[in-house]
Amino acid sequence: MENMSFEQLVKERFNELSPGQKKVAEYLVQQPEEAVFSKAAQIGRKVEVSETTVIRLSYALGFSGFTDMQEKIQRQLFVSNHQSPIVSDINSSVHFELSDKEISPYAEVIENEILYFRQMIEQLKTEEMDKVIDRLIHADQILIAGFGASYAAAYWFSYTLGMLRENVTVCHQTGEFYQKICNLTEKSAVVVLSFPRYSKDALHVAECAKKLGIPLISVTDRMLSPVGRISDITLTTNVESDSIATIFSFLFLIIEGINHKDKARIQKRQQKLEQLYSSYEVFIE
Repeated sequence: MENMSFEQLVKERFNELSPGQKKVAEYLVQQPEEAVFSKAAQIGRKVEVSETTVIRLSYALGFSGFTDMQEKIQRQLFVSNHQSPIVSDINSSVHFELSDKEISPYAEVIENEILYFRQMIEQLKTEEMDKVIDRLIHADQILIAGFGASYAAAYWFSYTLGMLRENVTVCHQTGEFYQKICNLTEKSAVVVLSFPRYSKDALHVAECAKKLGIPLISVTDRMLSPVGRISDITLTTNVESDSIATIFSFLFLIIEGINHKDKARIQKRQQKLEQLYSSYEVFIE
C-alpha cells in the first residue's frame, strides 16, 4: 500500500466501498488540497454523508484511521507540488511577456494550454506510462476505441501507432467493436479514450473487454472516471474538456516511448513502408 498512490488505492478498492464511501473517495481524489486541511466532519458535510462514513472509508482503504489517510494525501501533495525548474521558467516567461500588454483571446488560450502542460508534468506517473508502453509493444493485437470528440484523438493514435507496429485497429461505433473484439486474445490490448462528457459506448466497450479477459488500458481525465475505475491500467491527464491539444500531446508521449524502447523493430517496419510508398507513389515528393 505504501508504494501506491492514493488514487490507485481508491481505484483498486472502489467496487468494495459503500455508496457513501464512494462519494467521499471521489471528493478526496478530486479535491486533495481541500481535503488535507479539513476534519472528517467537514468533509462529511461537503459530500453530504456522516462523519462516520468518512472515517469508515479510511478503514476500508486499509488505513489505521482518518488521520493516517489524510497524512498519505499530504505526503503525495508535497511531492507533486515541487515543480521542476523548467516548468517554473516557462510560467515566469509567459507571465512576463503578457503582463505588460492586454491579453488577446488567442494568447489567453495559449496561456491556458501551457498551464495544462504544467499539470501534465506534475501528474505524470512514469511507472504506469512504462507499463502501457510495454503492453503496447508486446501485444499481439491492439484495438483503440474513442467516441464522439474522443474519436479524433483515437484515430490519430491508431494511425500513428500503426506506423510503428502491425495489427492496430480503431473503431468509433460499438457495433463494429463487437466484430473486431472477437479476434482479440488475452495477449492483446484494448485502449479506450474517454473524456467528458463520458460516452456510454466507451463504457460498454471497456466492460466487454474486461468480461472477455482482454487487458484494458484507458486514457481519461481522472482515475475514477467510468472507464478509468475498471481499467487494468489507467492513464490520466487532468485537462479541461476542450483542451484537445493536451490530449494529443499525452498520446504523443506514449508514441515516443514506444519509439525509444522498440527502435530496431520499428526501423525495419518503416523501411518496408517507405519502399511501398515509393513503389506506388503514395506521396507527392
